[in-house]
Amino acid sequence: MADAGQVRAVINTQAAPSTEPYGEHRSSVLSQLSFDAAQCEIASWPGYQPTPLIALDGRAADLGLAQLLYKNEAPRFGLGSFKALGGAYAVMRLLSREIAKTGVKQPVTSTALLAGHYCNLTRSITLTSATDGNHGRSVAWASRMFGCRCVIFIHEHVSQARARAISNYGAEVVRIAGGYDDSVRHTFEAASKNCWLVVQDTATATYEEVPRDITCGYGVIAAEIIAQVVQPPTHVIVQAGVGGLASAICARFWLGMNPRPKFITLEPTRADCVFQSLAAARLVDVAITEESVMAGLSCGVVSTLAWDILQHGADAAIAIDDRFAVEGMRAFAAPVGGDPSIVAGECSGAALGVLLALRTRPDLTARLGLERTSRVLLIGTEGATDPGVYRNAVGKRPEEVAA
Repeated sequence: MADAGQVRAVINTQAAPSTEPYGEHRSSVLSQLSFDAAQCEIASWPGYQPTPLIALDGRAADLGLAQLLYKNEAPRFGLGSFKALGGAYAVMRLLSREIAKTGVKQPVTSTALLAGHYCNLTRSITLTSATDGNHGRSVAWASRMFGCRCVIFIHEHVSQARARAISNYGAEVVRIAGGYDDSVRHTFEAASKNCWLVVQDTATATYEEVPRDITCGYGVIAAEIIAQVVQPPTHVIVQAGVGGLASAICARFWLGMNPRPKFITLEPTRADCVFQSLAAARLVDVAITEESVMAGLSCGVVSTLAWDILQHGADAAIAIDDRFAVEGMRAFAAPVGGDPSIVAGECSGAALGVLLALRTRPDLTARLGLERTSRVLLIGTEGATDPGVYRNAVGKRPEEVAA
């Protein structure tokens, strides 16, 4: 492990070789078939289109890289983030299973749900989830789209703007004391008491089906990238959180690219459960004592399903201080060398913030294998999902940057 104040990196000594086959065990966790099924359903939803993959040639030259690509998830279904894929797909799958329990024999598809064929059944179902903002918005959006009730729990640090964005989709929003992990526990307790169905992305030994669906929804991002790239990336930097997105991208690339790219996870220094788990070669929970500006990554518990992929699929992990996430947001808003300006939220800014932070650490840069021939892929997980937070960080309103 290497440490330089607020930039830390660890190399995963258990990482599989880049040419190792994906294998039967990992296929039992996340399979090509399950990824394909998610892509088929999501592609049938109104408004689906692949999000852009943007080449940032000016920034690549500035950072001493051969190529820098940015997958911009901000336009995804008008919800502002990649979460529109996972939570919503899990809602569709969960409703399908519940309807099948009533004796319906034919497969329940998104098309049938959208047409209201089962509205007499879906309107009696209540879904619930805990969120830092974006996941709850996805679950609320899908609940309205597919015709069921939705209750979303948020913790005390979630901004009012993000709470309003969820309630705008018709969900009941309930704020509870504590942080994100507290809200997750509260959600499961409330669901048990009220006979609600939980749509959460953290898998445990007894709760895997829904998190698996969420992760497969995220796999759409990787499938689109595979179709969009001319040359595959040599390095992929992906935000971790509980690990759902990271494991989806890692697994889908592992299935579709040989050799697979070097895979690096990203977290805040204040919530680095994947980092600590890779360093210890076992699952490690982290107690969060102070919230990060990277609200969507402020998680202290790794999903067990994600760990099944990342324990050998992640080549390294990086944890950065909040100031680098903000620096990345500002850099996206002030492009170089003819690059387009990009409205990037806090977690998206962190992806570029990693590379900006590494400019002062040639030792870490070398250990991560980043050099002038490297082609680096960043995932732009969200846009300005809270315009006020964005304005405070960047000094401009989102519409000023996007103009």
